[in-house]
Amino acid sequence: MIRNGSQVTYEERGDTLIIRVGGEIDHHNAVTVRTGIDDRLAAERPQRVMLELSAVDFMDSSGLGLIMGRYALVKQYGGTLAVLDPSPAVLKIIKLAGMERMVSILRTKTKK
Repeated sequence: MIRNGSQVTYEERGDTLIIRVGGEIDHHNAVTVRTGIDDRLAAERPQRVMLELSAVDFMDSSGLGLIMGRYALVKQYGGTLAVLDPSPAVLKIIKLAGMERMVSILRTKTKK
């Protein structure tokens, strides 16, 4: 499998920070993605964080750790985190791990 890495972009909407991650979240790049997100969260401490994962085409257990760690961090300072429009690959691993019972999954895009 060819690893493409991942891309992260940020968008602020009032008290909400939307973090868009694309590409792959695996053990090779999860640390870099996590560090960038954590730096942004520490600086801004948004009340709501939306982790938009529609463009993630591969995620392993490192991605689950990324989501749960950011959930805990945001919760620690009184904010909320939701996963927004997870790709089918991401949704499958989230459901297999039973994580949808802890982290809100929001869908705004229609299924193809």
